[in-house]
Amino acid sequence: MSQEIAVIGTAEFTTGFRLAGVREFRNVPEEEKTEKLDDAVEDVFATEDIGIIVMHADDLDYLSRKVRERVETSVEPTVVTIGGGAGGSSGMREQIKRAIGIDLMAEDEGENE
Repeated sequence: MSQEIAVIGTAEFTTGFRLAGVREFRNVPEEEKTEKLDDAVEDVFATEDIGIIVMHADDLDYLSRKVRERVETSVEPTVVTIGGGAGGSSGMREQIKRAIGIDLMAEDEGENE
């Protein structure tokens, strides 16, 4: 079964992904994030063929505790956050490691065990 990518965020955030061919997206205007971001995330989680969810890292602050916990612990679909200043490449590394169970960027083969 083919897995799709979904993007959640403002129209400005999702536009580039849509131009690149991502068909699943949920636009949530900046001024409505507090009220509507949880619903958008839950809607995407309920969509059966989504394998990866992309969000802006700063948007995690708008999520309720329950939804944020689900986003942070979900393996399938895998939630990838981009942007923001905190995570950087080490944050992406941890997300990949969590999703597939190994550290693809490990310098030493023993690190993956």
